[in-house]
Amino acid sequence: MNARLFDRLPSFSGDPIESPDPSEKIGLLDVNRRYLAAKLRQAEQGCFLIPGHKPSSRLADRLPPGQSLVRKWPVLDLNIRPKVNETSWRLSIDGLVHQPATISFANLRALPQTRLAPDIHCVTSWSRFDMDFSGVLMREILERVRPKEDARYVLVHSLDGYTTNLSMAQLSRPNVMLASAFEGKPLNGLHGGPVRLIVPDLYFWKSAKWVRRIEFRSVMTPGFWETRGYHRNGDPWRQERYSRD
Repeated sequence: MNARLFDRLPSFSGDPIESPDPSEKIGLLDVNRRYLAAKLRQAEQGCFLIPGHKPSSRLADRLPPGQSLVRKWPVLDLNIRPKVNETSWRLSIDGLVHQPATISFANLRALPQTRLAPDIHCVTSWSRFDMDFSGVLMREILERVRPKEDARYVLVHSLDGYTTNLSMAQLSRPNVMLASAFEGKPLNGLHGGPVRLIVPDLYFWKSAKWVRRIEFRSVMTPGFWETRGYHRNGDPWRQERYSRD
């Protein structure tokens, strides 16, 4: 273990139930419902779609059912924009891991960097191909924190109070990354910069913006949208949009 890259945190026993950090509750208290409703209406009306585009059989292997290609990258969040930069950003990794850690932006940049171009699919029905992200593969992080045998799930926390759940199998896929750049430039705040999670194989709500904490747990804990009816898994190819799907 390289001490320059990871600073030890106090060890946890079992699953932490609640964080004393008050920012945990910001998203739950201050969600701008009108803003979210407007974005969902725009998606239903096709405002994000490429004019005249219809999925063709040639795209069948890349475009999941019910999705359409978009020209630009839409902005969807809780309408709470944390004031964070590369200097102030920190990521805590705790819970059921052998090596709890706090990672700064400089720490993250010192790890091996990877550039990927995954297809991204949003639950609001837009998809965008070949999105150019750079950052650190989650497998690099997992090798260093060493999850315990009973760590089967994670709860990802964001600076706006948002949370989302993932299984260890989903988190450890080879294309999951902590992204700090898009198209070769620093990831901007509108899209979750300086660092966001990218989980290409699931609907994009699983790719938490402004990620600040990854908490390893033995049981699945539903996140922000999952407690509001969204599917706990979120596979776009199975159209796992809502819990009833």
